[in-house]
Amino acid sequence: MRVDTDDFARPCSCGKEHHIEVKEILIEAGAIDQLEEEMSDGFLREYISPLIICDTNTYEATEEIMEEIYDRCQVIVLEAEGLHADNYAVEIVENNMDDDIDLILAVGAGTIHDISRYVAHKYRIPFVSVPTAASVDGFVSTVAAMTWDGLKKTVPAAAPMCVYADTNIFANAPRRLNASGVSDLFGKYICLADWKIANLLTGEYYCEYVTELEEKALKMVKSSLRSIAAGEEEACEKLMYALILSGLAMQMVGNSRPASCAEHHMSHLWEMEVINSRLEALHGEKVSVGTVLVLKEYKRLAKLIRQGKCHARAYENEDAQLLRDTFGKKGLLEGIVTENEPELLLEVNPARLEACLPQIADIIDGLPDEEDMLHLLEKAGCKRTVYDIGLTEDAVPLSLRLSPYVRRRLSFLRVSKMLEAE
Repeated sequence: MRVDTDDFARPCSCGKEHHIEVKEILIEAGAIDQLEEEMSDGFLREYISPLIICDTNTYEATEEIMEEIYDRCQVIVLEAEGLHADNYAVEIVENNMDDDIDLILAVGAGTIHDISRYVAHKYRIPFVSVPTAASVDGFVSTVAAMTWDGLKKTVPAAAPMCVYADTNIFANAPRRLNASGVSDLFGKYICLADWKIANLLTGEYYCEYVTELEEKALKMVKSSLRSIAAGEEEACEKLMYALILSGLAMQMVGNSRPASCAEHHMSHLWEMEVINSRLEALHGEKVSVGTVLVLKEYKRLAKLIRQGKCHARAYENEDAQLLRDTFGKKGLLEGIVTENEPELLLEVNPARLEACLPQIADIIDGLPDEEDMLHLLEKAGCKRTVYDIGLTEDAVPLSLRLSPYVRRRLSFLRVSKMLEAE
């Protein structure tokens, strides 16, 4: 499957001319052979000092099929155990990469890609994406989710110039990684609802076409859940394509708005370890649990709105002490305060919010029911409860209250701080 990226770069009814940086996307068995050919005799042959960034797991999974490519590159193999996209991993790469590197190949999944795209952006080096698992939607993103001195940040990063997703590699990844990819996609239900609500309340930029792309990705995966869980090659290719579609949606907008909001904020909060210890859970696994928790809260609020028991009020900063008690003890308070300035909720007019509550309830009613969502996640083998990722129910109230602060992005979960329920 060759994806024609020109189909996505065009003037749009949203008033924006969408820009796509990735030039070629190949999703098929034998894609690595094409990469090797391009490096030998094609458009990549001009790069004479390439660097491969991988980890111990992805190196083991690809060393045979990519043997000739490894032989022509400098290779940095990061220890997979405990690896995170953070300043420590970036430092290892920077300290070991040759001075004359002119091309980076990211051979791995989400963490390796975030590290690679960040380094590529910092040093203005083009990079090539070689996904080893259909586990995240960030392969073609223009941002990287990084942890910097304990603070979770989304930072500008380089999009790959091309993607070579070889079915012979990613379809043989552990099934848990496929489930993580499904989980990452199912989070789009929440973030798309959040985007629509933010547009309704503040006039924030919104693109119907980009939303349709994300919805297309969701439908594609929903129709193949059992086959994906079974590791069937064609279904895994569909999942990879859907994840890349979501990444292209981010490129078209220029940030992660179409693919990440309240559900991802939950995951980022847990990764910052201010209310919990380290979780041995994948990014997508935390996202699916966050999705379920946020969905339940949104449905609860929509029901109260329908019953006339929920009303808007002026914003009051009621969480200042809680932020000091939680983020402060980890030395992250200054970073969180800076991230949230100026306060987004000051842009939300209480009267406008009150008038829009019925429309907000309509948007939430369009989301899957909690039981339906749990059933879909179960079919795909995804994590569904806090216990599945090492948390307990005690973490839920704090997670709902604190997670909106990890990103300065308007979600309905953040807006709910301006709601009063009878």
